[in-house]
Amino acid sequence: ERFVFLQRARSANRSEWSKVLPMLQGGQWKDVMGRTASSDSAIGKIVHNGLTRLQSSRRREDIDAAMEEGMMEIVPRLEKRTHYIATFANVITLVGLLGTIIGLIKGFTAVAQVNPAEKAEMLSASISIAMNNTAFALMVAIPFLLIHSFLQAKTSEIVDGLESAKMSFLNVVQRLKLEHAAAKN
Repeated sequence: ERFVFLQRARSANRSEWSKVLPMLQGGQWKDVMGRTASSDSAIGKIVHNGLTRLQSSRRREDIDAAMEEGMMEIVPRLEKRTHYIATFANVITLVGLLGTIIGLIKGFTAVAQVNPAEKAEMLSASISIAMNNTAFALMVAIPFLLIHSFLQAKTSEIVDGLESAKMSFLNVVQRLKLEHAAAKN
């Protein structure tokens, strides 16, 4: 579910940004405002926040703060439930180790009560069962940790893209503001 969500978010952001950036560079603020007002993409919401603030304040810091506020709403949705995967992997590992310890305790307890001829065979069987617990837990936990790392990297990539788009937006606004001021002089 997280993989599909992150893939869709990434593709929606790229698509929206490729359409919005040329309009921004052309100074078509109203067109961009209309497009981003109905956008479900993260980049559309951030750009819309920036344009909304641009109407009331021309200071770069104010626009940046509005866009950062949008980021603070979006990033938790991107990171949602991903941490459960790492927690699940850690719990699986600990359950496997617990099974190993319990198996060893039972094995040594059982060995203590049998005759010496059967001790080696019974101890070997108990240790084998205990080690199988650990092996199974690690076989399950390792892929979960890899999946978690992969999803974290995807999320970071999306957040970095949003940060980059935010900076591009601010630079375009700054450049157009300077060009407009130069044209007046």
